[in-house]
Amino acid sequence: MNFTKHITLKHLLIHHQKMIGIQFHPDKVIQALIKELHKPRWSKEYSMVYVVNNKENLNQIFEKFRGVAWVNGNSFFKEKNIRENQPVDINWYRNRINKSSYRYVPEVYLAKLELKRYALNTCKIYISQFEKFINHYPDKDIIALSEQEIRSYLQYLIHQNKSNSYINQAINSIKFYYEVVMGMPNRFYSIERPRKEQKLPKVLSKEEIIMMMESTNNIKHRCIIGLLYSAGLRRSEVLNLKIEDIDSKRMLIFIRNAKNNRDRYSLLSETVLKELRIYYSQWKPKEYLFESPDGRKYSDKSVGAIVSRAATKANIKRRVTPHILRHSFATHLLENGTDLRYIQALLGHSSSKTTEIYTQVAVHNFKLIKNPLDL
Repeated sequence: MNFTKHITLKHLLIHHQKMIGIQFHPDKVIQALIKELHKPRWSKEYSMVYVVNNKENLNQIFEKFRGVAWVNGNSFFKEKNIRENQPVDINWYRNRINKSSYRYVPEVYLAKLELKRYALNTCKIYISQFEKFINHYPDKDIIALSEQEIRSYLQYLIHQNKSNSYINQAINSIKFYYEVVMGMPNRFYSIERPRKEQKLPKVLSKEEIIMMMESTNNIKHRCIIGLLYSAGLRRSEVLNLKIEDIDSKRMLIFIRNAKNNRDRYSLLSETVLKELRIYYSQWKPKEYLFESPDGRKYSDKSVGAIVSRAATKANIKRRVTPHILRHSFATHLLENGTDLRYIQALLGHSSSKTTEIYTQVAVHNFKLIKNPLDL
């Protein structure tokens, strides 16, 4: 059936009570049917009609508009799949020594992060950002904070010259509480986000990366740098590698449960494989490919420090991070003529648009252009 009339249901919080907001274009038929709902009211703040959020009212709305208008109630029924990341340990946040003057993230927030199995880095960002937000309003009940108060906080961040990325993280942490923890999807649907910054990826030359590896005497560190570059791995992907993920017969690396909960394969370099065999014979890791002396998985900070130290020894003046090696892998493949679709698969990008950014930093086409000053 092709409906010309439609309504959208929104989660609202009015006087500390959950409500169902009903958004629609002015229409006499819809208005007449809404009057037949149980105690409909008008909200000046949200510019829409609302009724109490309960199962009876929700069912009544769908019954009332069946065959008359299409009802968009996705926010009330759609539940995102739980991620399959490994269980995350955020007990450190529970075990902190509490200061009376500081507001801590509620336990329900931590529990929901664990249930959804968000990546550890995401948990850290959400907790940190949400605590900054609630401490901006130290005397106000969290659940009662309005859209205007959220906007005021975001304006405060703008005046603090915070980046667009930082502000988006703050919005994500706030929306997570109201929409996921408190079960009100689309609660703050009208909060404006800053425009996404389009920064080009930073890239090293192949010669610089070889210099980094050659200046690193520690075989484990050399293998980590080699894998970051030669397979285009993220820092977390290197840390999660297990011994059986290195397939020397097919010259592939298996990356499990990567970003967006996807498995994929990437390339195994012959040069890196030789180094890995030497490393394995010396260190004999038990489970993870790279383990700390006490047998646990290597830490994020350790990988960052290894890359930074190698860049300094190679006399590279720019700041070098593990992700720059991943950017360099993609750019160098593109410069060597590899199809963009293969690069997308190797990097694990869900959208080709993400991979296309490397066309703006690859120099192979630029070399064909004659500079007008040299003509």
